Amino acid sequence: MSMIDVGDKPESYRTAIAQALVFFNPNIIDQIKDGNSPKGNVFEAAKISGTLGVKRTAELIPYCHPIPIDGIKVNFEIEQTFIKITVKVNSVWKTGVEMEALTGACVAALTIYDMLKPIDESLSIGSIKVLEKHGGIGDFNETYNRKLNAVVIVVSDSRNEQQDESGKRIINALSDNGFDVVDYKIIPDERKSIEFELNRFCEKQNIDIIITTGGTGLGPRDVTPDATKNIVEKEIDGIVESLRMYGQSRTPLSMLSRGIAGIKGNTIIINLPGSPTAVSQSINALFPGIMHAFKMMMGHGHKKQ
Repeated sequence: MSMIDVGDKPESYRTAIAQALVFFNPNIIDQIKDGNSPKGNVFEAAKISGTLGVKRTAELIPYCHPIPIDGIKVNFEIEQTFIKITVKVNSVWKTGVEMEALTGACVAALTIYDMLKPIDESLSIGSIKVLEKHGGIGDFNETYNRKLNAVVIVVSDSRNEQQDESGKRIINALSDNGFDVVDYKIIPDERKSIEFELNRFCEKQNIDIIITTGGTGLGPRDVTPDATKNIVEKEIDGIVESLRMYGQSRTPLSMLSRGIAGIKGNTIIINLPGSPTAVSQSINALFPGIMHAFKMMMGHGHKKQ
């Protein structure tokens, strides 16, 4: 057993709300409301302990990641026979925060239990659960009434299909994200060849995306971005900005990629670097955001259908 590696996952805004209930004898409700328990005001202490519980989750639960916490809210509702504790946690990071919210609720509940046990032997804790969680890839999933079609083009003077790893990684990633890869080609670092293939596939019906790999650097034969720039009608700067920013946090060489992204007709074209590692990282940064682009191109804007 080991902690799951989330190093290649993109960061996103995440929230979770968890609850715990502390059940008590109705005879002590006035003492609880007045803050007259033997150990003082239960709500003040439980708010502090719940906050600490959120912050120290990774110390208590061995396979939880230590994560940056942006906000914590601990709230209480008192009913005739129970106190409802809710803990809301938010963070911008790579994994969800439901364990932090649950831990905060549990620690707050244990604090209330500890403070009330001298006056109530019937105390119990229950209904510990996640009420809501949001964020991560799941919030950005898109569905279509047909499979999206993709083409992968490897630009290389030296690779053949047996030697190519980058193109195959792109094919696997596209397939895992619901695309039908309808063609896969390896072509030389020749500007006219690249332009010809991009044009040819864009003129076909129902080619939703073309991803190239290779030829994006500063070498004398790195001409993929130059060829792509001649083909696209609109550039999508945000895609390659995101890819380079994602890559730069993993290698200082990412800033040297000249890849571009854009649209010709109804087809998105994206240049990825040539190395297998850079391809894997770029693909991780590309999804799930790219999936929304096709609905925008259909005229749906940012509204989820």
